[in-house]
Amino acid sequence: MRLCFSRGGVSVFAAILVALPILVHSEPSVYPTGVTRYDPLRAFNSYVLFAGADKITRLIDLNGNVVREWKYTALPSKLLDPLLTGGQRGHVLVTLANVEGGGTSLVPGLAALAVSETIGEVDWDGKVVWEWGGDKAPGGAAQQHHDWHRLPNGNTLILANLVHPVPGFEQPKVLDDVVYEISPGGEIVWKWIASEHLEEFGFAPDELKLVRKADTPDYLHVNNLSVLGPNRWFDAGDKRFDPENVLIDSRNANFTAIIDKKTGKIVWSLGPHYPANELVTRSKRLLPRPVDQISGQHDAHLIPQGLPGAGNLLVYDNQGEGGYPPVALSVTGGSRVLEIDPIKKEIIWEYTGENSGRPGWTFQSTFISSARRLPNGNTLIDEGYNGRFFQVTPEGEIVWEYISPYFAKSVNFITGKDIQTNQVYRAQPVPYEWVPTNTPHSEKAVIPPALAEFRVPAQP
Repeated sequence: MRLCFSRGGVSVFAAILVALPILVHSEPSVYPTGVTRYDPLRAFNSYVLFAGADKITRLIDLNGNVVREWKYTALPSKLLDPLLTGGQRGHVLVTLANVEGGGTSLVPGLAALAVSETIGEVDWDGKVVWEWGGDKAPGGAAQQHHDWHRLPNGNTLILANLVHPVPGFEQPKVLDDVVYEISPGGEIVWKWIASEHLEEFGFAPDELKLVRKADTPDYLHVNNLSVLGPNRWFDAGDKRFDPENVLIDSRNANFTAIIDKKTGKIVWSLGPHYPANELVTRSKRLLPRPVDQISGQHDAHLIPQGLPGAGNLLVYDNQGEGGYPPVALSVTGGSRVLEIDPIKKEIIWEYTGENSGRPGWTFQSTFISSARRLPNGNTLIDEGYNGRFFQVTPEGEIVWEYISPYFAKSVNFITGKDIQTNQVYRAQPVPYEWVPTNTPHSEKAVIPPALAEFRVPAQP
């Protein structure tokens, strides 16, 4: 497992080996970076935005060409739909400045050594057009982490940290998760605090005791925030799925939940209880089937209207450690992407390494990562801790693949030795029309060599 810290705005990544009752993932010491395969006729052709390990946000085309970069990072960087920016194209949400202090790192239980002080929106040329933090933010810093969204009303919804004492917890202060809605002028117009809703998340009494006794202040580690948006469930009369309602997921506690925007109450949830994973026969893998053990999930959201599977829940199930108490994970290792009917709570589509004809453990990222449905039915997946993005068809065939070539030199906190990482928290598909007209892009096929014949030539 790789762990991420941050010091003074410069990320410090620590790689440690954790003893787990599952197969330990490994990777080659030498491998190609950039685009390794690309079928322009079967891929959904677009740009992809991501913040690299080197703390630069880049927009690439599917041939890996960098068409724009911003000297900012974010958790995550996010290119905005022009419908949310008054028609302006190429605007990006980024972190503008960091400050020393405890916050949420990418890995639960390890507080970041720096938190976002000021966040903002920059235009195509990198000019700041909106910012928030400082005196406007509680405690003098934005403390935004893991997610944020621009709303149709012009406000910005952010997931942030709130450090404060909570009665009943063994930790003197918890690193709470809070959601703020911020007006363009910087005023907080809506607020929701996780610790005020502990009884609503579905914990049994004994589990709730474990939550309050957590050995980390970061007891929930909420890592995702999305707005439901228009959906067929609400149109059919299910008020839990009001388009303005907010969806979150807890990485540490293995649940996904919908917050009623009007009342702040939890009105729908998945987890924290699931049937256990097991080695299953082919017949037991048939779809649809009830949702089984999800653990350490990321990027849960309803697939937007207009896309295949609209209204279903799409989630990157990391199969990383999580739960109160910790749940048993699959002995074969591997992550998966799940598409779930949120009413029946059934898996109706999934992706694992096996769907691409490889062992399950060849697709694995036990933390970070994301998955997004594309207009042609493909899914863009970020296998985060390997810095690998790829598109798969509904059948699991890989039609585009990219390995981030942007590494950061860091220090292992345990050994003190230098390490290198190219991990990427999230990858965002960006339609061509979201950026200024005439921005270049390339759509040239990349045919990979036969894997068994691929060699690095010897020096003459």
